Amino acid sequence: MAIDYSNLLGLTARKLITALEKDGFILQRQKGATRLFRHHDGRRVTMHVHKPGQTLKIGTLKEIIENEAQWEEDDLKRLKLLT
Repeated sequence: MAIDYSNLLGLTARKLITALEKDGFILQRQKGATRLFRHHDGRRVTMHVHKPGQTLKIGTLKEIIENEAQWEEDDLKRLKLLT
């Protein structure tokens, strides 16, 4: 089932980082604005965060959610990113 990104338009970097940590991702390293999170099963997410309160663009969200974190709609609901 395709994810409806219109409900995620106001998602900030801070909220996404909180969801990553809640799902078991650990900040492995940070250099400047680039943060690398790793999960124990091998998944990794790279985020460029200049301001934690910045709203993420749809293309960035799709890349992180679908390709890097490999979340589906059920995961987003469990992490309370979708209602």
